[in-house]
Order: sequence, then C-alpha cells, then structure tokens
Amino acid sequence: MALFGNKKTEDKKPVAKTAKVAKPKAAPEATSMQDLYSEAPKSVKTASGKKVSPVRFGNSYRILIKPLVTEKASILGAENKYVFIVNPSANKISVAKAVADTYGVHPTQVNIIKSKGKFVTRGRISGQRSDSKKAIVTLPKGETIKIYEGV
Repeated sequence: MALFGNKKTEDKKPVAKTAKVAKPKAAPEATSMQDLYSEAPKSVKTASGKKVSPVRFGNSYRILIKPLVTEKASILGAENKYVFIVNPSANKISVAKAVADTYGVHPTQVNIIKSKGKFVTRGRISGQRSDSKKAIVTLPKGETIKIYEGV
C-alpha cells in the first residue's frame, strides 16, 4: 500500500524535463525609475570576447535606500546634484558604484553627510531616532537622473 500516491509502477518511465530559457530583450538606456525596473539587462562583451549578461543592481539596493525628495534636494538637482539616503555602512566608493549600476551614470563627486539620531520624548516615553547617512552625488554636465519626474 502506497501512502500519499507514491506508487512505483514498471510501465511508466521517467521523462527528463527541459528548461525553457527566455532570451533577454535589448533594453534602451533607462533613465526613469519605471524604465530601470521593468526591462532586462543588456549583455556585455568581456575582454576575452565572451558575452555575459551583467548583474544590474547587484548590491546597489542595499547601498542606495531611496532618493531624498525635498525642496532643498530639488534645488540641488538644478545644479546637477542628487541626494540619496544611503546605508549607514556605505562609503563614497560604494555609493558611486551603486549609482553607476542603477542609473548608468558615473558620478564625478560624492559627498557624505552623517547625522546622529535625535533624542525624542513623547509624553512619558523617551527614545532616540536612528542615525542616518545621506549622499550628495554630483553628475557630469549633460547627464541627468529623472528622480523628481512625478513630484
């Protein structure tokens, strides 16, 4: 007697399943957030001539938490500077690599601002906000990131 339908029969032969592999579509240069996350990455030729599909957004989602959308940040956007809230353990080099991976633009300069969390009291309960880190990314002239599109 077989439990849960696990009968062994001699008539049935095991059939090998073949995996279907979908070919990635050639994606145009993504500039908006919607374009970045909707299309498949391009394949890149290495030095040896092999075609390799790069891992877009490798660890950049762990470094760039979110773009900071404020009045002050939008004024900096006119100067080709963009502000992101980043992981507290991130440094300038990792932020520059994450921006290049995510948006396809290599920044010319990255400035980091660390801020301590404030002590907050609400009634009898007191606590502390978490520490945060911001990165101001300067892009070369002519390059843009469309962060403030729908704001």
